[in-house]
Amino acid sequence: MSNATDIFGAVGMGYVIVESERLADWRRFLKQGLGLHEAAADDDALAFRVDTHARRFMVRRGKAEDVTASGWQVRDEATLAIIRQRLADRGIAIETGSAEEAEFRGVTSFIRVKGPKDMAIELFTDALPADEPLRMLTGGFVTGASGLGHFAITSKKPEKMLRFWQEIFDARLSDRIAQPMAGIVLDITFLRLNERHHSIAVATTRGLRLDPIRTRIQHMNLLVETLEDLSAAFERLTDLGYEMAHEIGQHPNDREVSFYVLSPSGFEMELGWNALRVDEATWKQGYYNAISVWGHKPERNSPVDRLLLNLGNFRRGLGSLLSPEYSPL
Repeated sequence: MSNATDIFGAVGMGYVIVESERLADWRRFLKQGLGLHEAAADDDALAFRVDTHARRFMVRRGKAEDVTASGWQVRDEATLAIIRQRLADRGIAIETGSAEEAEFRGVTSFIRVKGPKDMAIELFTDALPADEPLRMLTGGFVTGASGLGHFAITSKKPEKMLRFWQEIFDARLSDRIAQPMAGIVLDITFLRLNERHHSIAVATTRGLRLDPIRTRIQHMNLLVETLEDLSAAFERLTDLGYEMAHEIGQHPNDREVSFYVLSPSGFEMELGWNALRVDEATWKQGYYNAISVWGHKPERNSPVDRLLLNLGNFRRGLGSLLSPEYSPL
């Protein structure tokens, strides 16, 4: 019964947790740069809002310098029961979060599994509401039925990673992109869980499977409501001295206008505007030969910069051959 019921549209990204020793830098990055609402801050943890949820983006002190957990909001308990059964059928261990952990995440309760690339995948139904008016430098973020945002993840086991999201959450294929980069081709598959064009993008090197990215995610995306929000955040982050991994440009598949900025932990944050929402009745899968229609040029783009970047990626890619990549399926 659980596998016969399609739960597409019933799940969306709810929150993200980063572990870092650079809390002061993350506070400046999220509050003054991206323009989020600071909900709580002390020496050990930060919490931020973007909408009526009490918490959406948390940073806690630790050495990982990476995303360690992502929370996914499920429509109701009946849908969560279906997901539980699917996990159990595949032998994926489920643990229940403590009341203290739930409070930190701004949810009433949650369950957790060990997901692809060792990221904790946490599932909840009810987020705690926040009554306090938002105080943000950014006017508004697009959440609601679309969820909080999306992740892009590099993988040496893309088939297994795609299978996890498709079999457990009924993710649907939106489209694919082949992007030539430094003498290799990166194949990217975009999966949607709801009306957002994609909640998960999985990238892999064609041929020999390498992973040149140190962190679990290559980037996380947030959407703002207006072009003015986008341009103002770009100027703030530039003035604060954060490096633009890719300056403002547009993608061919979801038509989103965006930029990518390096976070204090090293992975990229993409801030975007005007991404399309998929109409299930008319959507047709596409295939594209470049990640951008225009723009998205790196801030450091000299021949020396490109050489150093390629050498670094190549070194990490070769190193990844010696490191196993965890997959729950």
